[in-house]
Amino acid sequence: MAKKGNRVQVILECTEHKDSGMPGTSRYVTTKNRKNTPDRMEMKKFNPVLRRYTMHKEIK
Repeated sequence: MAKKGNRVQVILECTEHKDSGMPGTSRYVTTKNRKNTPDRMEMKKFNPVLRRYTMHKEIK
């Protein structure tokens, strides 16, 4: 049986993409340590549809 750790998978979604009105979404899957980062993550990631770096926030 696998040992349960503090590392979990999270999905980051672009915050500016919804406001632009363009179709599609920009999402990234990453991992975080829930013990060190209990609140929701925010990172600047590249959005290929908008062709620039935008703020991505953790969903779910």
